[in-house]
Amino acid sequence: MTLADCGRVAEIRVRGWQTAYRDLIPRSYLDALSVAADAERHRARFGRSDGSVVNLVAEEDGELLGWACHGPFRDREVRTGDAELYAIYVDPGRYGGGIGQALLREAVRQCAYAGHPRMLLWVLKGNARARRFYERAGFRADGAEELFDADGALVPEVRYARDLAPAG
Repeated sequence: MTLADCGRVAEIRVRGWQTAYRDLIPRSYLDALSVAADAERHRARFGRSDGSVVNLVAEEDGELLGWACHGPFRDREVRTGDAELYAIYVDPGRYGGGIGQALLREAVRQCAYAGHPRMLLWVLKGNARARRFYERAGFRADGAEELFDADGALVPEVRYARDLAPAG
C-alpha cells in the first residue's frame, strides 16, 4: 500500500461497512461514516507507521479492489507474540471473486514468516458471511467476546484464532 492508495482504501472500507453491516449496526452509525475522514485517518497513520502494521492491497489491471491490515495482537494495548488481522475489506461489487481469500492468505503467510504463533481477529457475531469466510480459512471462534458501541447500540463481536505454521 502507498500513501496514494489511502483514498481508495477508505472508499472500500466505508462501502464495505455500509454493505456488510447493513442489518447488524444502526443505520445512523453507517450513514455517518465518511470516506474523506477515513482517508485522512489512513494518511495520518501511514505517516506515523513504525513498520509493525502491514497494509496489503489487491489490485487488478491497476484498480485497487481490496485491502487488509495486520500487525501485533492488541490485548488492551499490550503487545503479545500473536498477530492480529485488524481489517480486511473488498470492494462490495467484487465479493466472491477470491480477492479476500488472496489477501487473507498473504496476511497469514507474512505473519507465519514473521514467527507469530497465532493470528487472531474480531468479527461481528451476527456476520455469518464473514464468519464462514474465516472458518473456511482455518480460523475458529476461541470463546472471547466483546461489545462494540455503535451509536449507543452494543453490537457483539467474537474473536477468532488460527495457529500459524512456523515458516520453513
